[in-house]
Amino acid sequence: NLAVGLKFNLEQEGYQVELAKDGREAIEMFAQHPCDLIILDIMLPFYDGFEVAKNVREQDPQIPILMLTARTSSDDRVRGLELGADDYLTKPFHLKELLLRVKGMLKRKAWYQKSSIDTPVIQFGNNKVDFNNLWAKKGRKEFRLTAHEAMVLKYLFERRGNIVSRHELLENVWQIKSDIETRTVDNFIARLRKYFEKDPSRPEYIISIRSAGYMFKPDKTFT
Repeated sequence: NLAVGLKFNLEQEGYQVELAKDGREAIEMFAQHPCDLIILDIMLPFYDGFEVAKNVREQDPQIPILMLTARTSSDDRVRGLELGADDYLTKPFHLKELLLRVKGMLKRKAWYQKSSIDTPVIQFGNNKVDFNNLWAKKGRKEFRLTAHEAMVLKYLFERRGNIVSRHELLENVWQIKSDIETRTVDNFIARLRKYFEKDPSRPEYIISIRSAGYMFKPDKTFT
């Protein structure tokens, strides 16, 4: 009933909407019909939202995913975001809030695509990141970033030399107010350090500024 109601309201806003009744159908539908954004409930038959998000991310690292759930545990929120969800909304929610989230996510997607055209590749130290396909390289080791990991890195890089607070990252990368615990940001920073720092416990590039936030440290090797 909730899905049918959301479909109607989204269509009233001018969106074209396809509805999947369970996780298995969602995976099949995504493989056959490309889309611009996914609204994904966690509690689904066959495959839950976490499994669907993981499957989608293996096929498309950039498509925005908004997760819906009745769970309020911060661990569930963090798990969803780490699997590649871009935003997280707890039921019950106001329709206006969901519509604003959808609009913000599509706007952020457009920003990232434009930003990736302006600066498609960066290099620092022995690291290289291609923001178009989300491939990264540290020395000879190659790996793929999630869309959110790439967005956080790009946001910090574009403001290198300046302090960026956790709340700023939440509002400008996640496009939401700071209603998700700021430790979510810390988790993403920890992962970026693990990817790109020689010693994640003594970072050279993504450094912490006590009681203020983070800074991408300027370096003459940046290109």
